[in-house]
Amino acid sequence: MEAEGLDWLLVPLHQLVSWGAAAAMVFGGVVPYVPQYRDIRRTQNADGFSTYVCLVLLVANILRILFWFGRRFESPLLWQSAIMILTMLLMLKLCTEVRVANELNARRRSFADFDPHHFWQWSSFSDYVQCVLAFTGVAGYVTYLSIDSALFVETLGFLAVLTEAMLGVPQLYRNHRHQSTEGMSIKMVLMWTSGDAFKTAYFLLKGAPLQFSVCGLLQVLVDLAILGQAYAFARHPQKPVPHAVHPAGTKAL
Repeated sequence: MEAEGLDWLLVPLHQLVSWGAAAAMVFGGVVPYVPQYRDIRRTQNADGFSTYVCLVLLVANILRILFWFGRRFESPLLWQSAIMILTMLLMLKLCTEVRVANELNARRRSFADFDPHHFWQWSSFSDYVQCVLAFTGVAGYVTYLSIDSALFVETLGFLAVLTEAMLGVPQLYRNHRHQSTEGMSIKMVLMWTSGDAFKTAYFLLKGAPLQFSVCGLLQVLVDLAILGQAYAFARHPQKPVPHAVHPAGTKAL
């Protein structure tokens, strides 16, 4: 009887928790990029952030949205992908503007050049938008033709998860290449690590498909490797990366 008497409190409380969890799922993924965005705007230097992180997340979330058409999943995850795509476009816009302002004498490059050696190193934000739209169009058309194939749909979902698992790899490589984590937001990586650890624990406890747990563990390992780089390079600092004028080749990552 007591349990029934508490229904008036437990039911709305459960609903409130569900709404809070959904909101955290939708917006929680973009929170780590807030301090990085603010740091770039404040310093007018985007060298510490790899724009290939944006590429990885754009591809992963576009594939996840296409996967939804073949196998429906929770709406918060769908909205999370849409919010993440908008966030990555904002990050790309800021990084491109800052980089172009610092490279006054650099040769202008565009998506229409179709130069694989300078892929994702363009001089205008509109070129990145064109690339994203082209990828979305091609991937969407292939998905439309193959939507009735269960194997294709499951493979599409696996690719989306696996691509997201590679999120930290561009940042890891960029740090290794420059032997420095200068300009990288430690807060961002700490938020990556905590979020990925929580997500992986959720997958394991809920008995999610094996590929989800494996990809989650891989993300955590990459996050820890980046934190290890920050610790190692802080103890043994290298010559700082110049900010004034950057050769075009050093801007890949």
